[in-house]
Amino acid sequence: MPNKIILEIRAGAGGDEAAIFAGDLARMYQKYAAKRGWKFTLIDFHHTSLEGYKSLIAEIEGENVYEDLKQESGVHRVQRIPKTEKTGRIHTSTASVAIIPEVEPKEIQINPNDLEISFFRSSGPGGQNVNKVETAVRILHIPTGIIVSSQAGRSQHANRETAMNLLRAKLYEQKQMEEQKKLGALRKEQIGMAERAEKIRTYNFPDDRITDHRLGKKFHNIEKILNGELEPIIKEFKKSKMFDNF
Repeated sequence: MPNKIILEIRAGAGGDEAAIFAGDLARMYQKYAAKRGWKFTLIDFHHTSLEGYKSLIAEIEGENVYEDLKQESGVHRVQRIPKTEKTGRIHTSTASVAIIPEVEPKEIQINPNDLEISFFRSSGPGGQNVNKVETAVRILHIPTGIIVSSQAGRSQHANRETAMNLLRAKLYEQKQMEEQKKLGALRKEQIGMAERAEKIRTYNFPDDRITDHRLGKKFHNIEKILNGELEPIIKEFKKSKMFDNF
């Protein structure tokens, strides 16, 4: 099993609250990675004004990382009263999660002539050098139209290498999907349209309950789980063997 993954989180339906929830999920996985001793590296992100994320991409490296997190892919739904809600009404919002195994360069060959590479100024942390110099990298893979970017590193070289790793992972995922189609074993794409009905898990704050709709099981103490205590959910998936063939 791969020991490096790409974590991609995107806000879905629900406006600002969806972006805040995307940020909650990002911090949950970051804290779980810290508990496991895994390396969590931010690659690219798009903040909102409310400390949420429209999107976030990170690399997580560590023993059994793909084995333990592969079931997190899909649409996560939250039901709660947002901080921005003045009337006390419960809102339903979504964020999508994709877990993509990172592959070695030898597994995916990329023709340099198929790439369109551009540089831009980072919008993130890192000091004056990162923000004033065009260190961030965006790569377009012309044959597929896939676009990746990295802006968390302090140099063009570091960001370019990270973006290429991300591109290889996405090309590998696409290749796997195409192979599965040929074999008649097509599974749904991980992210989907992030609509409220396309849910794998619901975080219901009023009832302090997380429901995983694939397992058909409920978990309590949402705040503890969002603080990185994912072990109960991961253990249930391992017992179910639901994702053994992934």
